[in-house]
Amino acid sequence: MADLFSVTAPLQVRYPDGTRHIMAECFPLEAEPGLVYFEVFWHHRVPAMQAIHRLVGEIRGEGPWKVGEAVITLVGCHGTDPEMAGLLAEWQAYLAQGAPGCPPREHLLNLARAAGARISDPASSPSAGGQ
Repeated sequence: MADLFSVTAPLQVRYPDGTRHIMAECFPLEAEPGLVYFEVFWHHRVPAMQAIHRLVGEIRGEGPWKVGEAVITLVGCHGTDPEMAGLLAEWQAYLAQGAPGCPPREHLLNLARAAGARISDPASSPSAGGQ
């Protein structure tokens, strides 16, 4: 498929315990292999850092990808997942309305940096239709 950071289609991460998140934004880690990602509606969590996650480890594969024990796939890939599809639809509708109440992108980038992300081009990030 493609390099994880060049994919523009909506992605989800699945952990071995069954936890799943849709990735609204995704950035490579600065100091080690891995990535930082934001869940959709990350800014509704208090504190927001609860919805910002680090996956540490080599990124393996070309889609699906593995980072540590987590698996990253396209949302809806290999069958229908009504829960994730519904959440993605809510996020995309929210963004289509102009993302009311969402902090400025610079705030998101500052949080990503604080989580250890390498921010080289603020306009580029695979997302589920991120800002």
